[in-house]
Amino acid sequence: MSTAPQQEIVQSSGPVSLTDRAADEIRNIIASKKLPDGFNLRVGAKGGGCSGMSYILGFDRKRDHDLEFEVSGIKVFMDKRHGLYLMGVVVDYKDGLDARGFTFDNPNATATCGCGSSFSA
Repeated sequence: MSTAPQQEIVQSSGPVSLTDRAADEIRNIIASKKLPDGFNLRVGAKGGGCSGMSYILGFDRKRDHDLEFEVSGIKVFMDKRHGLYLMGVVVDYKDGLDARGFTFDNPNATATCGCGSSFSA
């Protein structure tokens, strides 16, 4: 029985980690989109989705309640109030026939939807 190789996780100084593949894709987006000064990666959670909460992944300026940390040279913002839901989350990037895009592996999730974009904790 063979198993697929595990993607190495890039260590971070914050509550969220990125796989090498996710970090590479985020760097590609940053380089191609020419983001304005002060815009960096934002990771978060919000109410909604079929399981109760959904993930936020995008680019934004730092806000009053944000934690700021760095993962593999990528500055990341996260509202500190979201830490309860996102502590230990690993963001990966899939580029295959069965899945494409960013995925979230959340150890705090008690339920997730079929597409993996929402969860409950």
